[in-house]
Amino acid sequence: MFAKSEGIYKRLLSINSRKRCDETVKQRIISGATLIAFVAAIVIFNSSFPYALNIVLALVSVFGVWELIAALGIQQRHFLAWPSVAMALVLPFCPDFFYFQLAFYAYTLLIFTGLLFHHQEVSFRELGVIYSMSLLIPWGLSTLVSIRSLENGGHEMFYVIVTIAAAWVADAGAYFVGSFFGKHKLCPNISPKKTIEGAIGGFVVNILLLLLIGFVFESYYQGDVQVRYWMLALIGAGGSLTSMLGDLSFSLIKRSCHIKDFGQVIPGHGGILDRFDSVIFVSPFVYLLLSVIPVIIL
Repeated sequence: MFAKSEGIYKRLLSINSRKRCDETVKQRIISGATLIAFVAAIVIFNSSFPYALNIVLALVSVFGVWELIAALGIQQRHFLAWPSVAMALVLPFCPDFFYFQLAFYAYTLLIFTGLLFHHQEVSFRELGVIYSMSLLIPWGLSTLVSIRSLENGGHEMFYVIVTIAAAWVADAGAYFVGSFFGKHKLCPNISPKKTIEGAIGGFVVNILLLLLIGFVFESYYQGDVQVRYWMLALIGAGGSLTSMLGDLSFSLIKRSCHIKDFGQVIPGHGGILDRFDSVIFVSPFVYLLLSVIPVIIL
């Protein structure tokens, strides 16, 4: 009788687990579709209001840095928190390297001056973490603006789309392939749900989808532009690897802070950093690559 009851309990537990998994997948799909629609709106209005991209990146940077501040539990350390938020807000609007240096220097002076007055309240470890991440997060995201500024005959937003796709498609592909076929853990001590099968799936899906984007783009212009498909494949492959690096790096930060997600802003995904961690790493990679060899041949 006890064995029968235990069997029923296990079946009910399995059914509930599948229901939760289906609900999570549903939330991720809805949230993902909303994010895609948001990016599409930025692309559509880029010519009439180009600062839309800067504003969105500034807001994402501010939320991301604040999520990190909350994870570290230093919201009340105002000399650390507010200069870091200000840095995240300003950096996406720095048009060239001079203004970046100016913002960086001002931020450095503020935060280290504050440390001199509050060195008994905060450790240098806390300052080092928030200082480095308040530079990394907005800088990594701001390279999307640099990508848009590349000379490419008016097709700048194509590169922005390719960059975001290279980050998000790799993550989504790894999640869905891993959910159905994942058996071998990739980094169980850092991110227990990630699998080798998922990583391979994300790698392949990323390359294929970027090639498809290139094909649709080239077909739309009917021979007026030519796409280097090998470059798109290289972006897809490199983007998949750097996306995974960004995801695992921020997962390591979450584990050190003893939290599961950075927030609950995006249902099914978590916080802003949970969604944009891969973009922070992929965007600089794509920018450096495109600065040497463009995808589009005019």
